[in-house]
Amino acid sequence: MANSLLAALSRDWLGVPVALVVAGAGVGLVAVGAAWAVALGGLAMAVGALSAAGAVRHLVLVTREERDNPPPGQLVDVGGHRMHVLAEGEAGGGPTVVWMPGGHAPGQEFRELHTMLSTRARSVLVDRLGTGWSDVGPFPRTTAVEAEELPAALEAAGERAPFVFVGHSFGGLLVANVARRRPDLVAGLVLLDPTPLEVIAFAPPDGRLAAMRRGLLLTAVRQLFGAQRGTGGRTGRGCAAASIFTELSPSGLARVGWDTVVYDGDLGDLPLVLVIPRDLIGGEAVLADARDAVEAERISRFYLRSRVRYLAASTASRLVHTPEGTGHDFPREAPEFVVGVVGDLVRELRAVSP
Repeated sequence: MANSLLAALSRDWLGVPVALVVAGAGVGLVAVGAAWAVALGGLAMAVGALSAAGAVRHLVLVTREERDNPPPGQLVDVGGHRMHVLAEGEAGGGPTVVWMPGGHAPGQEFRELHTMLSTRARSVLVDRLGTGWSDVGPFPRTTAVEAEELPAALEAAGERAPFVFVGHSFGGLLVANVARRRPDLVAGLVLLDPTPLEVIAFAPPDGRLAAMRRGLLLTAVRQLFGAQRGTGGRTGRGCAAASIFTELSPSGLARVGWDTVVYDGDLGDLPLVLVIPRDLIGGEAVLADARDAVEAERISRFYLRSRVRYLAASTASRLVHTPEGTGHDFPREAPEFVVGVVGDLVRELRAVSP
């Protein structure tokens, strides 16, 4: 039921028929003739009319956005849906780098990193289904599904292995899953403070992700009826993010954990670079509910130790710390550093390629 509702809400045109149904119900009430029915029917007709105007406004904004912002890359078919792939630069005999931002963000979030690296290597940005210029795609959105879609999009775009996948946060969880499923495609992995499933399963209760999901759905409803500020956006983006974030909860993880976890030894001897901040900078929110200093210390230790869990996934892993003073958002805070780390791995792999 939830997936059906998300799929319906992701249709940008849905607001128009909903508004017409509300207005039609109002007309029916007015026809009853009773004073209360006329009053209630008049209110429903007014709400329906305003909603219809907003829904039309939303469709105009979406059309204008798509007209003014054509995709810079190519749209390829993946399972009957279009995925956007932007590839630039020359491989030069080395692997191609594929970037994946955190959250459920479009590839464009890493455009600066992509542009910087493309002067020295082949670099690719991919919009997951439900982000950027890609179609919304089927529901539910899950990491397991997207780990199959990403290689399919690369193949459809004509990009050839070997690849170095670079993923930040939730994007790190995704590319680690790609590496586990398709080791034949992957030359190396750079994980930028990737999401460890231990944090989802065992961390102290944290309502931020649930609040984020609610916020995404509320934004989608407001967009549907033209009540958002700015230039708008497709409702499917928020619906897709809300869908995949469902697995980032203890109950959600219990359903998908085996298909989503990348555990000790799962990646064999794949070259893996884990890049993490040395300290829990910006982690005040996760410490806010600690009952005392002892629990705060335990929480801090838990988050810091869970950050290094991915090192055990490969026997050829190594740890790199981010520059002093940077936190989880270090790809934005220190882009030259990130491109340097990725470029170093590409050069190493290029030197040993046959």
